[in-house]
Amino acid sequence: MKDQEFLEFIVKGIVDHPEDVTVERKVDEMGVLLSLRVNQQDMGVVVGREGATAKAIRSLLRIVGVKNNARVNLKIEEPAGGRAPQAEPQM
Repeated sequence: MKDQEFLEFIVKGIVDHPEDVTVERKVDEMGVLLSLRVNQQDMGVVVGREGATAKAIRSLLRIVGVKNNARVNLKIEEPAGGRAPQAEPQM
């Protein structure tokens, strides 16, 4: 559970709407999966330019996982209405 608390602490510190941060934790044979949900307005901050912030958070979670003998993965959930549907390529 330290991984979940750590993720919440990190993300709540960088977003504008910390009350909307939720983390769901699932454990299976592949390890630990943390699913992160944030306010739609905070998605850019969490992902960062070219995914740099998300990559850094994943690296830190891997370190926490190693200390606790677990493989930790992060999934950032797309908020409802977050991304416009992609148009089909015209032929």
